[in-house]
Amino acid sequence: MSDSKRASASRVEIAQIMQPNDANFLGKVFGGAVLAMIDLCAYAASSKHSGRVCVTASFDRVDFHEPINVGELVTMIGQVSFVGRTSLEVTIEIYAQNLLTSDKRHTNTAQVTMVALDANGKPVPVPQLIPETREEKLRYLQGKLRRELRSLQRAEYETQAAVFASASEEELDRLLTTPTLLTK
Repeated sequence: MSDSKRASASRVEIAQIMQPNDANFLGKVFGGAVLAMIDLCAYAASSKHSGRVCVTASFDRVDFHEPINVGELVTMIGQVSFVGRTSLEVTIEIYAQNLLTSDKRHTNTAQVTMVALDANGKPVPVPQLIPETREEKLRYLQGKLRRELRSLQRAEYETQAAVFASASEEELDRLLTTPTLLTK
C-alpha cells in the first residue's frame, strides 16, 4: 500500500471491568491481564490503520505507574504513533476508573510494535502515517527515535556479545566481577 492515513483514524478505545480472576497474589490486577488487553488494543489500532491482520513483533515498553484494583473499569486508548515499511508502533494509554466514586487515573503507558501480514503470513507494506496534531507529531518523532535507538542498541549488543563469545575462561571470570560492562 502506498497511500497515507491520518494518525487519528487509527484511534481505538476498549474497556473492560477487572474481575477476581484477573487478580494477582496481592489482590491487584495481574500485569499479564493488562498486557493481554494492551495486545488486543494494539491489534485493533494497527489493523484499523493497515487494513491487514497484524501480529505483535515486540512490546517496546510498558510502564506500570500504579496498580489497578479488581472491580475497576480499565479503558485503553490506542493509536498508531509511527510506521515503518511493514511495521506499526501503537501507543496505548491505560486508565482505571473506580465505578463507585468515578475516580479515574492514568495507570499505564505502552508502546507495541506490530507487523502487517498478507494472506500468506508475509509482511506487507502499510500506509504511511499523517500526524496532524502537536501530540501526534511528537509521538511520531519519539517513535522514529525509539526505532533508531533500537537499531543502534542491537548493533552494539551484537558486537559486545561476539566479544564475550570469543573470550577465554579467565576473561569471562574477570568480566563477571566487573561492576559494569559498558564503557563510556
